[in-house]
Amino acid sequence: EVDLEERLAELDLRSDSDVPDVPPPTDSTPEILKRALSGLSARWKNWWIRGILTLAMISVFFLIIYLGSFMLMLLVLSIQVKCYHEIITIGYRVYHSYDLPWFRSLSWYFLLCVNYFFYGETVADYFATFVQRREQLQFLIRYHRFISFALYLTGFCMFVLSLVKKHYRLQFYMFAWTHVTLLITVTQSHLVIQNLFEGMIWFLVPISSVICNDITAYIFGFFFGRTPLIKLSPKKTWEGFIGGFFSTVVFGFIFSYFLAQHQYFVCPVEYNSETNRFVTECEPSELFQMKKYSVPPLFQTLLGWETVNMYPFQMHSIALSTFASLIGPFGGFFASGFKRAFKIKDFADTIPGHGGIMDRFDCQYLMATFVHVYITSFIRGPNPSKLLKQLLILQPEQQLSVYKTLKSHLVEKGILQPSLRG
Repeated sequence: EVDLEERLAELDLRSDSDVPDVPPPTDSTPEILKRALSGLSARWKNWWIRGILTLAMISVFFLIIYLGSFMLMLLVLSIQVKCYHEIITIGYRVYHSYDLPWFRSLSWYFLLCVNYFFYGETVADYFATFVQRREQLQFLIRYHRFISFALYLTGFCMFVLSLVKKHYRLQFYMFAWTHVTLLITVTQSHLVIQNLFEGMIWFLVPISSVICNDITAYIFGFFFGRTPLIKLSPKKTWEGFIGGFFSTVVFGFIFSYFLAQHQYFVCPVEYNSETNRFVTECEPSELFQMKKYSVPPLFQTLLGWETVNMYPFQMHSIALSTFASLIGPFGGFFASGFKRAFKIKDFADTIPGHGGIMDRFDCQYLMATFVHVYITSFIRGPNPSKLLKQLLILQPEQQLSVYKTLKSHLVEKGILQPSLRG
């Protein structure tokens, strides 16, 4: 017992330099690119590899947008699983020599449990009419939270049973590692999908703003960067940070203007139970209807305009772009600190020149939370469609009670004539 306490005390006093090294990722750059760029310096070689792969990823992203909202949801789920895998793998590699029992199995089990909970909530909220027609699903939705809790409790008990005397401290470290990873990946990806249901524009503008900021900050930093921004990321510069900010705000403003003109992007994503398809058809809200605004006197002399026509959403795009370029990068700084703590350059080597999937989406998760909070705080109002779906689930006598209450209320307000009572 004394020896065990001494070893645990030594473990508590370990510095960052004592953390086990993670094997460096291999170079996954295609051979054809290596040969084509062999004559360039390392700096320019990385520039071209990043540029080519960025264009390829953007092209695939546009293709998925064309395929529709359901494919975007599958994309978000795939990215979530891959990011979770990359972070969990780092933990496993760091502590692999300790041979922790059931660590990877329990990690994936908890991922399934948490996804079951969040996506079950989504099904209950947005697919109510579909669920109503199937008795098996009605049971799962009715007791969804109890089932979710039971599943999690099973995993919790399995973890407790897996505890081994000489590994207590490390096993609890990895238990916490798993839950923090779930918080970062699953919760945030759930919010991304919630934003998508509000309208594809609430999905595309924030994500595109982060991508734009990454690209333009890299370009400005590559050509003009001289002043280091933060020690966690030595390659980040103030020139790149400032250039990225202004570029992103302008991009978000213009991009929002084009998206706001199309129902496909501005209408909430809803599931049509009759056609078994997601639809984006509606009468656009006031946010997406052109309005005339007075130009402040200070800018009237500069622009020569007294009024300007624009969509109200474009004003919101400025807030989204500002967050993406000023606060969003701190998600990247956080990831840089994490990687430095474990002596790794990238989370993985999935994308040549970019690292892992998590390296590209470290800022997106922070952005997803902000957009969700922004929508619920400043945009979203009562949703008649969602309310109607909930009413349709009620028993006939409950629906009749709601009808009588609403009818009485409308009569009192003078909207319905008293003669209609009966």
